[in-house]
Amino acid sequence: MSSNINLNLTVIALLITTVATATAYTNHTVGGDAGWFFDSKTNKSVINYSSWAANQTFNLGDYLIFKTSTNQTVIQTYNETTYQSCTMDDALDTDTFQYNGGNTNFDESLTIAVPLTIQGTNYYYSDAEDGAQCQRGMAFEILVNHGTGLPPSLNQPPPPPYIEPPSADTAQSPPVTISGVSPSLNNGAVELGADAGVMLCSLLFTFAGALMF
Repeated sequence: MSSNINLNLTVIALLITTVATATAYTNHTVGGDAGWFFDSKTNKSVINYSSWAANQTFNLGDYLIFKTSTNQTVIQTYNETTYQSCTMDDALDTDTFQYNGGNTNFDESLTIAVPLTIQGTNYYYSDAEDGAQCQRGMAFEILVNHGTGLPPSLNQPPPPPYIEPPSADTAQSPPVTISGVSPSLNNGAVELGADAGVMLCSLLFTFAGALMF
């Protein structure tokens, strides 16, 4: 009897662990405690960001948290050529994005949250000082796994663009149809719904009761 109870408790623990793992998303603070900085005295990045990234596991829906200052930039690209060049000179609007948090003042603290929304290889670098920061260590690449997929907050299409109402002369024209909108990026925090958590816990305890008896 005791062995059966222990077995049941083990199964329940594994189920809880599996559910928690399957529904959780991770915020990765880039560089850990060191943050995302360039040391002008040593003329290189404060840590090896490639080594930091190599010890992380990244999934869709996770966030990269850049704790930095306005002395550095955060460039995200899916284009290896752009990444290797350390500049945005030949980058496309569809594959390369610059984040600045809306702050244009020099040497001010800045925290930037970048969502991982595309599976595969993602590249990050700072192109400050004409790309010199990138060339001296402010760069890394990551492999984004599918995980549990994107949460709803990162997988919603944007609202259709504003269209000016027709003038009196064109009021009888056929209506305009808008299609082909693509998913948008949302830098808000990822949160799990409370209803989903309650439902999962209820199922687990029901299953546990069946096993115990």
